[in-house]
Amino acid sequence: MTIEFQSTDSTPGIVVVDHIEGRRFPLTTRQPVVLQAASERLREPVDGAVSCRIEELTLPYVVPIFVRDASGTPIVECHDFDEQELPDGEYELEITAPIKLFCRVSGPVTISSTSTEMRITFEATTSITLAARSYHERPAATVTTTGAVEDLMTAISTFGSALKTTSPERSFPSLRGHPPAIEIGDTLSVPDAVSPPETGLQIQVPRDRTAVYAVATLAHYLGARVVPGEEARLLADGEVVRSLDGPNGLRGAVTETLQHVFLLDCIVRTEGRYQLNLHQRHQLAERVDLPLRELYDLPIAERITRYLDVPVDIVSDLVPTWYLSTHLSPKLTSVESLPYAANALSIICVEQRTAIDSQPELESEFESEPELEPESEPEREPERESEPEAFTRATRSPSNGSDASSESTYVRVSDTDTLERAWVGDGRAINANDLYLTGVQNRFASESTGDPITIGVVCNDERMVAEVDSNLYGDREELPFDVAIHANLTRGELRELLESDLDFLHYIGHVEREGFVCRDGTLDASDVDTVGVDTFLLNGCQSYDQGRAVIDAGGVGGIVTHGDVDNTSATAVGRLVAGLLNAGYSLRSALSVAGRRHLVTGQYSVIGDGGVQVAQSESGTPNLLEISRAPENDGYEVLITTYPTLGTAMGSCYTPYASSVDRYFLAGGELPLLVLSLPEVVDLLALERVPTIIDDEFWWSTDVSLGDLP
Repeated sequence: MTIEFQSTDSTPGIVVVDHIEGRRFPLTTRQPVVLQAASERLREPVDGAVSCRIEELTLPYVVPIFVRDASGTPIVECHDFDEQELPDGEYELEITAPIKLFCRVSGPVTISSTSTEMRITFEATTSITLAARSYHERPAATVTTTGAVEDLMTAISTFGSALKTTSPERSFPSLRGHPPAIEIGDTLSVPDAVSPPETGLQIQVPRDRTAVYAVATLAHYLGARVVPGEEARLLADGEVVRSLDGPNGLRGAVTETLQHVFLLDCIVRTEGRYQLNLHQRHQLAERVDLPLRELYDLPIAERITRYLDVPVDIVSDLVPTWYLSTHLSPKLTSVESLPYAANALSIICVEQRTAIDSQPELESEFESEPELEPESEPEREPERESEPEAFTRATRSPSNGSDASSESTYVRVSDTDTLERAWVGDGRAINANDLYLTGVQNRFASESTGDPITIGVVCNDERMVAEVDSNLYGDREELPFDVAIHANLTRGELRELLESDLDFLHYIGHVEREGFVCRDGTLDASDVDTVGVDTFLLNGCQSYDQGRAVIDAGGVGGIVTHGDVDNTSATAVGRLVAGLLNAGYSLRSALSVAGRRHLVTGQYSVIGDGGVQVAQSESGTPNLLEISRAPENDGYEVLITTYPTLGTAMGSCYTPYASSVDRYFLAGGELPLLVLSLPEVVDLLALERVPTIIDDEFWWSTDVSLGDLP
């Protein structure tokens, strides 16, 4: 069962549960609800539906609601501080919550909202159909390929079979679908269900494995077949429409083409089912006159051809910051990771890395580190201790390079203009997510019970207790958590915890390459046959090997360390990462934001599936605020940086809930600078708990008072 609807009595209402993503969304009603199987079919694809009779639905926070009539024609969209009264009629409401919801109803409907909640009210007790669709996607089938280049081309050509549409709406992440998995075998085998779509698009590349890898994401997004050719080119209906051999090589040309086509799809789709007031559409209209409706109605091959007639330099600055670049070893085994990279619409970078001989030095992306100021007193990053007697989370004395350094190969992937990077290949990446494929596959194999999020916090050294705080997790009313704190565990007790069904493990204590240090000895995670822990933060020295063992035994992904970490810094990093995960950040994004305050590159990294979340973001899109005084008026300049999640990948839209902002923005990195009034800033800060930088000081938004603003 993917989607489940649960009626509740203590607080009357309905809880919608996504068992795949482990997400919950509560809807409050005036009276207890009796749920029945739905008999009415909806126009949209859904994973579950029920019918019930209610007077009112209350959402726990504000999300966009799109209203359409019985024919699917858009009528109105609703946001914060809004009230829409709809006369008697047939309506379908699309509620863009962390789980996509649809409500079919007949009769008058009123939709009203404040800055903190939304209400859908009916004239009387009314029968409705409530349906839901998970944002989660998994491979529908597996393609087996040999190492022959032509077989690899055939395998990559199946990626387009996952597209749920070839219209511009495929730029929405929920309408792209997940490409089929790939495994290496002795013969080529392609299931009938994943045959390539008939789009009229082809990508020609030389008979070279690295060239095939480089075009995987573009082939998926375009639904294009990959075929051999003397040079790299994109063809539409047999005609060459774009050379893929530019001054920046194949990778540069593929990236430029993908981003150009994707941007124009996002703009043209506003002529279809989702007629959003998109910022990038306004910007484009000021530069070039394009017949958007005409483009929307064209077949995909002709539409792509017309897109490529638009000069790239006219619109390149409108492309949102790309979320992910996946850096691959050119080895044959790397092909198995391509479906997951393409699903994230990742830029593919094929590169042979050079090993770094020793443990890398710590690095920061910033010249200075803004300070964190939670609750009351600011937690300032101390000077890093370098004396041998400094208290680290290792049981031996720290040395110039850890024991692990001499036995491990470290790699540094090339810089890219993306928010996040991942590495697939031998060695430990020090500046990217070590995308261990087993973790991604474990995520597809796991399924949430729909119960509260279970979190275990383990502190195996009383001197590290400063990192332990029951308030780090589970402070959100609409999202239940079950947090258990454990201290000074034995090997048997820690083994039992690792084997239990746990959404997240936050381990605080000593770690050696041989295992977790317990009060009666050392537990090596590789000796645990089956791990029930999904995600983790192993905040001790040299925890990489133990994290890798946890994933081998069933884990999905986690944050680990490469060498020694001193206790004071580890405490600060652990508390900040915990808060970010609680706010809905993915593992990768949480560590990225933590790097804006602490030196983490070369010390902490993500292994396994770095895109996984522990909790869901209230707004659906994790974000960071930077607030400063506007120089020319009494307002404030607000810079919002958006971060990806599995459900809100490239193509999602975001709008800040401020009365003066009437546009949507394509999510991805920094949005255009906004100038807001003081009341708007206050409302934005109170909306959800997000990291906020004010005059170079780091806060949690809900801890900011009026006196703290510049």
